[in-house]
Amino acid sequence: MQSSTLLALIALGALGLLFSAGLAYASRKFAVEEDPRVIQILDVLAGANCGACGYPGCRAFAEAVVEGKAPISACTPGGTESTSKIAKIMEMEAEEGEYVPQVAVVRCRGGFKEARTLFQYYGLQDCAAAQLAAGGSKACAYGCLGLGSCVRVCPFEALTMGDNGLPLVDDKRCTGCGLCVSACPRGIIQLIPRSAQVYLACVSQERGKKVKAVCSVGCIGCGLCSKPKVTPSGAITMADSLPVIDYTKGAGELVVAVHKCPTNSFVDKIVHRPWVSIDTKCDGCGICKEICPVDAIEGEQSHQHKVITNKCIGCGICVPKCPLAAISIQGALGYTEER
Repeated sequence: MQSSTLLALIALGALGLLFSAGLAYASRKFAVEEDPRVIQILDVLAGANCGACGYPGCRAFAEAVVEGKAPISACTPGGTESTSKIAKIMEMEAEEGEYVPQVAVVRCRGGFKEARTLFQYYGLQDCAAAQLAAGGSKACAYGCLGLGSCVRVCPFEALTMGDNGLPLVDDKRCTGCGLCVSACPRGIIQLIPRSAQVYLACVSQERGKKVKAVCSVGCIGCGLCSKPKVTPSGAITMADSLPVIDYTKGAGELVVAVHKCPTNSFVDKIVHRPWVSIDTKCDGCGICKEICPVDAIEGEQSHQHKVITNKCIGCGICVPKCPLAAISIQGALGYTEER
């Protein structure tokens, strides 16, 4: 009995050695060498594995970059820092403008107070599920459903639900990965340049009375913001019934659009805008008075003009137009920015 057991153990040991030798040979014979740059790129990525780059995880993206299949700027959470480091690893030049930092904005202001509801929803707390339930509880077919699907998918905790039933974006935490954009079944969340200060918080395709019937802050498609008197540079154009912003043009004009909008559909991220002041260099040429969109400058020709501070909206349009550089922007807490 003992001899047969011993023979069995010897046989198993021999088979084990044989198989291990075979595996060792196969591992050498069929080994796939990994480009060391993959590991180097992994080390400089944000490591969120968010998939914003379009690849299933950071490793897949790193491999795609090395293979020349992915742009070096696709890691939005890593931003310009990751892009420049990847460029160095790949011995490439990171072109200026290769990566434009972005941030998410919620293009809806119709919360509990502003938007009408059709019924009380008690189903699964998911926006996509609520959308399937008779198109959602909001009377506005384009408005935020307020169930926080975007909040749950954010890997950076940059989104929270506000008291008014709308998601709030923390710009400091948001990396512009775009996961919340994909999670929203109504396409309300959009990525805009991080430097942008104004955006339209409405995506409704309806006009006039139809909008007013369901939301007090919805865009009615009047087109006032796109008029030459408001945005002469063409910073806002109309696409059907909805304004479209070109962030490469007239930033100051967008501030004017905020104040001219009859339904307060625009959002200005700068809560307290600075104002302008005119110093003694002013010769009273009147250019600033003529171009001020809110009539906040007064004065007689050839005499120093002054700003009506309670009317000034801080758009800054007059600052670069002054031929004598007599106008400056007065910031909060006494901060002055000369232009």
